[in-house]
Amino acid sequence: MTTGRESNGVRAAEGGPPVQGPANLEVALGHVLQLGTYASVGLIAVGVVLLLGAGVSPLAGAPVFDLGAIPGDLAALRPAGFLWLGIVGVLSTPALRVGRALLGFARRGEQRMVAISAIVLAVISIGVIVGVMAR
Repeated sequence: MTTGRESNGVRAAEGGPPVQGPANLEVALGHVLQLGTYASVGLIAVGVVLLLGAGVSPLAGAPVFDLGAIPGDLAALRPAGFLWLGIVGVLSTPALRVGRALLGFARRGEQRMVAISAIVLAVISIGVIVGVMAR
């Protein structure tokens, strides 16, 4: 029987909410990467199958990227929507992991790690903005 905080982050007190301990945070971060990767690869696979079904080679060239067209492409089952959403997922998964880490560190009161995570997110954001503006 446990009362109080446990080092592995199982619970804060009897019947209390779970504490975000080191092991739990690592598991949560692993889940973000795992789910993001699986979802992205799945979307890309659906896009490739739709391309092949339409008689187009996946090596024939990339469809034009238009973020605003993705919802319509998905609704119409066009391959480009699935391919681009999968690629956006692959690219955004690491940033989601850093964001999740920032929240976990904030809950644990690790201000230095919160600051580091915020700096990493800022660098990623600046890179995306510069990349989009360079188009």
